[in-house]
Amino acid sequence: MNGGALAFLSRYGAHVIHSDRVLMGPGPCNPYPEVIEAFTRPVLGHLDPDFLSLLDETNERLRTVWQTNNLLTFPISATGSAGMEAAFVNFVKTGDVVVVGVNGVFGNRMCDVAARAGATVIAVEEEWGRAIDPQRLLDAHPNPQVIAVVHAETSTGVRNEIAPLGADKGDALLLVDCVTSLGGIPVLVDEWNIDIAYSGTQKCLGVPPGLSPMTVSERAMERVLAKPQSWYLDLNMIKEYVTGEGARAYHHTAPISMLYGLHAGLGVVLAEGLEEAWKRHQACGDELHKRLPELGFELWAQEGHRLPELTTVTLPQGLDDKEGRQTLLERYGIEVGGGLGPVVGKVWRIGCMGHTARLRNVRMLLGALEELVTPNR
Repeated sequence: MNGGALAFLSRYGAHVIHSDRVLMGPGPCNPYPEVIEAFTRPVLGHLDPDFLSLLDETNERLRTVWQTNNLLTFPISATGSAGMEAAFVNFVKTGDVVVVGVNGVFGNRMCDVAARAGATVIAVEEEWGRAIDPQRLLDAHPNPQVIAVVHAETSTGVRNEIAPLGADKGDALLLVDCVTSLGGIPVLVDEWNIDIAYSGTQKCLGVPPGLSPMTVSERAMERVLAKPQSWYLDLNMIKEYVTGEGARAYHHTAPISMLYGLHAGLGVVLAEGLEEAWKRHQACGDELHKRLPELGFELWAQEGHRLPELTTVTLPQGLDDKEGRQTLLERYGIEVGGGLGPVVGKVWRIGCMGHTARLRNVRMLLGALEELVTPNR
């Protein structure tokens, strides 16, 4: 055992319980209790008829949450970053023009992934903390193969407009990152004419990280590459496992327990009602946006484009980034996230997602922050 492990055990003991953490960072959130319970179910085989029935029902629940009738709607057996990879490698080949909106870390990551797939990338950049004008994306190239944008930019707390892109995309495929938006704010795949979208389970769906819900239009599947550069993320093969009746083609061993958890989490969301879940996330965001400025924090994301599920603020004078977050974690058991990229040390990212999105958690955080900043005011 190395010195770091010994020091950890010396401080905390052999059994460490973090069940009282309130996760109010940019993700993961606290899972719904029903999700945790689902993880205790006996494991089935990935081709067991009972498991395939549960997978089919999970996909149908995802269609409701995505607001789509797309047949190919399913969870990728990996985190949201694999969803991004799958979205590009299946539809982008060398020389294709891909227009990408960039106003944060994950727009930049889209550029990187698209370039690795051989695309000619046209980055339409906007100042961090501000939304991208959809018309700039539409005007960036006369005939791109793909227009890609992050709906809810996790690094900045900004919501980018999607509907205008779907309305005027022309022949391009519209590819949207919905990792931080799905289940927390409206995501209307069919109404907005989105062709390819992916998300993550660890945010507004209230499930631990490990799966990436994805949906692909028939229009996009007509253009899927015959042999993408990734075997594991090849939608041609995955489709034969996750859709259809009767015999399923083996592709990989699905993460059974993660599927149990996602099935349960979607069940919680749909039992509450999708619109009610949106309202709950909005109420938490509204309370934070109202009260944080009273404590000396300044709302950072552009007004009119602020996410309710992820609030970004600049810090009051005298409050140290790392020390403040460490105090919240150790004294109050609350996790909030720091800034990324050019705003490291300057911005906090406060999440209210999934099971964490409760006004009681918001008010507990506000009380802790009031105690934290009082000596600095």
